[in-house]
Amino acid sequence: MGDLGRLYVAEDVVPAYKKAIHHADLILPNQFETEILSGIKISDTTDLANAITSIHRTYGVPHIIVTSVQLSNLGSSTPSGLMTVIGSTVRSDGSPRLFRVDIPALECNFNGTGDMFAALTVARLREAVYATGSTLRNTKSWVSPDDVSPTELPLAKSTEKVLSSMHAILLKTMEAREVELAATAHTIDPTGLTEEQFEIREHLRRTKAAE
Repeated sequence: MGDLGRLYVAEDVVPAYKKAIHHADLILPNQFETEILSGIKISDTTDLANAITSIHRTYGVPHIIVTSVQLSNLGSSTPSGLMTVIGSTVRSDGSPRLFRVDIPALECNFNGTGDMFAALTVARLREAVYATGSTLRNTKSWVSPDDVSPTELPLAKSTEKVLSSMHAILLKTMEAREVELAATAHTIDPTGLTEEQFEIREHLRRTKAAE
């Protein structure tokens, strides 16, 4: 729906997203989308926990992973240079089981990382659920019993694997990007271009190199 404080869709489309979420077993909103869905402005980690709880209870979504959380901006002691993912599988009383995974942030703009994260999460969650045996795989929405701790949840274990895989892939992408940037250096002729036009073309060159 959006990111970085703004919507990517028309505001009158948001209710349709909220209606559809009632039918989902797993959603992967970013921090801004979590605010939109919960109606809670996230200013600290307590707000984030409350927002996740609200989504569990309002929409009946059993599994939530909030991506692109910048805890250093929320008054947390987390060192800068880290990206944080916060997830939860609901308990039977509607309360969350919160877990957290920190990964090094990469200084590069990538396209399609959300799609890759979603695709890998579906596969890894299924793998983690099936590894527990037949009981959970035959349980509605794959919700673990209440006595399963947050870090032992299949969602938590799958998230760790997904982020590890993505980090390795994106590091390789950055290496290829540097090769591409070196090969295309000085290929933009600034003659006749304004400074703004040149910067736009340079931005496109760098973006394409990271694809």
